[in-house]
Amino acid sequence: MSIGLNHFLIVSGILFSLGIFAIVTRKNAIMVLMGIEFILNASNINFIAFSKFGNFGVQGEVIALFVIVLAACEAAIALAIVLNIYKQFTTVNVDEINNLKN
Repeated sequence: MSIGLNHFLIVSGILFSLGIFAIVTRKNAIMVLMGIEFILNASNINFIAFSKFGNFGVQGEVIALFVIVLAACEAAIALAIVLNIYKQFTTVNVDEINNLKN
């Protein structure tokens, strides 16, 4: 039995679903960021799989590398924002931070 495109798509779909579930159900900002990372990793799996099985050359790998760099930048900026929110409100629960305008 060889691993085909369907296997990659199933793993990617499961990872994407877990990411959406983490974003929708969690109140902690760190867990929401982890859900976003799951979604970005699912898209990377799709880019690599379609690049391998679709004979697109290295375009999928280049896009996946770009997404990895984007995810690293997003994580650094988002964690800085979360640390500032924690310093100001002493919580990282998304529901309790409702007066950011003030």
